[in-house]
Amino acid sequence: MKLISIIIPIYNEKENVPLFFEEFLKINEQLKDKYLFELLFINDGSSDSSINELYKLEDDNKTNIIIKTLDFARNFGKEIALTAGIENADGDACLMIDADLQHPIELIPNFIKKWEEGFDVVIGVREHNKGEGIIKKMGSKLYYSVMNRISDTKIIPRATDFRIIDKSVIESFLKFTERKRMTRALIDWLGFKRDYIYFNANERKFGKASYDVVKLTKLALNSFINHSLFPLKIAGYLGALITIFFGPLGLFIFIGRYFTHSDFALSFTGSALLAIVNAFLIGIVLSSLGLIALYIANIENEVKNRPLYVVRKRRK
Repeated sequence: MKLISIIIPIYNEKENVPLFFEEFLKINEQLKDKYLFELLFINDGSSDSSINELYKLEDDNKTNIIIKTLDFARNFGKEIALTAGIENADGDACLMIDADLQHPIELIPNFIKKWEEGFDVVIGVREHNKGEGIIKKMGSKLYYSVMNRISDTKIIPRATDFRIIDKSVIESFLKFTERKRMTRALIDWLGFKRDYIYFNANERKFGKASYDVVKLTKLALNSFINHSLFPLKIAGYLGALITIFFGPLGLFIFIGRYFTHSDFALSFTGSALLAIVNAFLIGIVLSSLGLIALYIANIENEVKNRPLYVVRKRRK
């Protein structure tokens, strides 16, 4: 029997934990003849009694489901919790899912089926999210629009962490060393053979979402920085534009004022000419910063120490 690891990050989910397990029992009943499941809960420094619920679940478990709990010393964030889950998963594949039941548990057999068909990564893409606020919705659209324009790693809009990844993907993922990370973006960077499952997110059963607007904004900024060098090069691009515009303009005014005595050049006062010269010099400074940014970008790529290449399968 193949072992499937289910990774569930937990942050203040005491009411949702027993509900999640109750719903998962239905999936286990459907697939217990073919698969053995390992539920790997990562308690990410919850301030409520989530850890007690998890220990109770372990103690009362009379099923063939393996239940493991990792209890963080403090809150490290969902991305680190997912990474810890992947590092400690023993399955032939691992599936990541939220505990708040917004990710439809009933779709788990669909993910496993596509994985069995030969897809290394099967990604859940959210089409609609019940109860999603207008700010989150617009922010999500803006994020994916900007990310796919400036990044070398293309991300499917509204793709989620609700996904299954093969053992080969897990082994490659564990080579990443970034601390500020976005798990799904790193998995997307790896490539591999992939497919998608589209779903409508359910309303959260209990509690509040741990990712508020502030945390989502920080996550977006981290992903911009980690997966694109464009922000680092902005100063250089801006400096080049300023230099290209104000350099010829300043030269034209200087020649017209002191050599050809054109009316257009003479219409500029000394202060205006000084402002143009300053703008030109600022452009030179920014262009120089852009050149320095290229070297910093090269250092960043080396420090990240990402794998030079990724092998999907190796045949002997």
